[in-house]
Amino acid sequence: MLRALLAALSLCIAAGTAAQPPSEPTAKKPAAAKPAAKAPRAIPGGRPAWAELTAEQQQTLAPLKADWETLEPERRQKWIAIAKRYPRMKPQEQERVQRRMQAWAKLTPEQRRQARENYKHLVKAPRPVPNKDLREAWAEYQQLSPQERQSLAPPPPTDPRRQKSR
Repeated sequence: MLRALLAALSLCIAAGTAAQPPSEPTAKKPAAAKPAAKAPRAIPGGRPAWAELTAEQQQTLAPLKADWETLEPERRQKWIAIAKRYPRMKPQEQERVQRRMQAWAKLTPEQRRQARENYKHLVKAPRPVPNKDLREAWAEYQQLSPQERQSLAPPPPTDPRRQKSR
């Protein structure tokens, strides 16, 4: 449960960092043109292809359709495993999966890479005391100063294009 919360928090931080407007407005390029400038390539022979998925899998994984051909086979298998579990999920859980899948599909490849790195970092992080209640841990986090909270956040991206000018 804590891992899922931390992973979701990590994804939100990564998405929030990427969604921050630049500190100085630039009129050189429209924001919508940036992702199209570096379009990911389709993986040749990546299996299964979108057309090979069942109708139910396609419906469940619809937010990923545009990026499916660029996903690595291992990633496709992970999404297919989620699609297989999807019918057995409670409606609230299905809605949550759909929301998160849509959010994931909106991320750029760089943002996805950063979210994966954040997750790997969180998995390796020391776990809280087993007897400690998650609510207590959240209350402790809420009591931290903004500086202490910032120290717990993942490091900023190293891409010079994403750094704010000072």
